[in-house]
Parts: sequence; structure tokens; C-alpha cells
Amino acid sequence: MAKVILDAGHGGSDPGAVYNGRQEKDDVLKLAMAVGEILVENGVEVAYTRTEDVYDKPFEKAQIANREGGDFFVSIHRNSSPEANQYSGVETLVYDKSGQKLELAEAINRELEQVGFRNLGVKERPGLVVLRRTKMPAVLVEAGFLNTDADNARFDEQFGEIAEAIANGILETLGLGSAEGSGGEKLYRVQTGAFRRREYAEDLLYRLQQQNYPAFILYDDGYYKVQVGAFRQLDNAVRMEKTLRRQGYSTFITT
Repeated sequence: MAKVILDAGHGGSDPGAVYNGRQEKDDVLKLAMAVGEILVENGVEVAYTRTEDVYDKPFEKAQIANREGGDFFVSIHRNSSPEANQYSGVETLVYDKSGQKLELAEAINRELEQVGFRNLGVKERPGLVVLRRTKMPAVLVEAGFLNTDADNARFDEQFGEIAEAIANGILETLGLGSAEGSGGEKLYRVQTGAFRRREYAEDLLYRLQQQNYPAFILYDDGYYKVQVGAFRQLDNAVRMEKTLRRQGYSTFITT
């Protein structure tokens, strides 16, 4: 059976990033537990570095992971920037860009991009203890910026989809497909364009994201498709389509 170690960053006396009373340690513990639940539902054994509001040093977290053993170590955090609302998006950190850790990082970023986050890419951080001292492929996921209002709104409103996206990235890299527990349902998306050339899709994506739409690029059947949202209710997709049409976008609803 595949096994994954999930690490909720910070904890206890270390709140991580703080913004308007919101603490990183709380967001990431909630998210790590939700990701773990989805993985267990899909036949993956999960171990956690913490399940409560406690603090362990990064080296102690690496030791916990090494004692437990596993296929992957996934540390979940939220990003921060010098100024509020300065940056937006997700990125995943690795010791270096090689092997399964790179494959896992890219898969998680790709899944989170489909939820609507801007994909800021995979970054090398060889100095991080939890990436350097773990004895299995390790990644650190920055699930949006804690001091960016748009990212917080998406984190709260699409929490289940974000947890499922991270779980799907893990399951995909393990060769286990996509989550069944919460992901067998149909999701409705609003498509605003399809292009052979990625730069055209990126131009449209940028315009939509500048207007705070949860847009992303999906490559399918030779086209870069720009889509908005992932709605469980058709009515919500219809409302989004009408809003986009009023803004002058050419749209249709897809699944």
C-alpha cells in the first residue's frame, strides 16, 4: 500500500504567517487533514507530523517522517509577501528539480491551477530542513498567499476543491488516478477561449485573473483552453457565464 506523510506547517507557538487575525498554522492543519481524508478514502496510508496545534522543529518533523517511512512527504503551507495583496497564486518548493519530487510538485501545481489559482511554478529551496533531511521525495506546497484577500476568498470558498486538487496531484504521481471519494461528481466550468498557441491563452488568462475571476488553462486535445471556475451546481456556472458575457467574453459551459 502506498504511504504519504502529510505535514501541516508551523503550529503551537509558531503561527506562521498572520494577516488580519488569520494564522497560517490553522489554515494548513485544516487543509492537511482534509487532504489526508481523501487519500485514505482512495486506499493510501497516511501519517501526519501533527494533528493538533502543537509545535515541532523542522528537524523533528523530518525525523517523524523518516521513522514512519513512506513514498512521499508533503508539507502544506500558505505563502506571504512583504505587502498585503502584492502577489497571488500557488507554488511548490523542492530540494532540487529532479526525480519524483519534481513530478509530484508539478502535478500538485497543475491541479491547483485548475481550481483557479495562478501557477507560480516549482522553486528550488535546498536550505529548507524538511526538504533536505527527509529520506523520501519531499515537496512543500504554498497554497496561496495568506495576506492576499483574493487567495483567502478562494481558500475558503473552494476549500474542498483545493484539498481534492492536492490529493489528486499525489494520487496521480503514485499512479492511482484521481480521487473517488469526493471527486466522482460532475463539475461545471465556463470556457472563454481555446487556442493552439499557449501565449494567446495566457494573455486571456491574465486579463481574467486581473479581474479576479478564478481562471485557469487546461491543455486538452491539442488546445490550450481557458476556463473559469469549477462549480458543483449548474446554476452557479450559469451565473458566472452571464457575468462573463456582460464583460464581453465569448463563453459556453462545459464539464
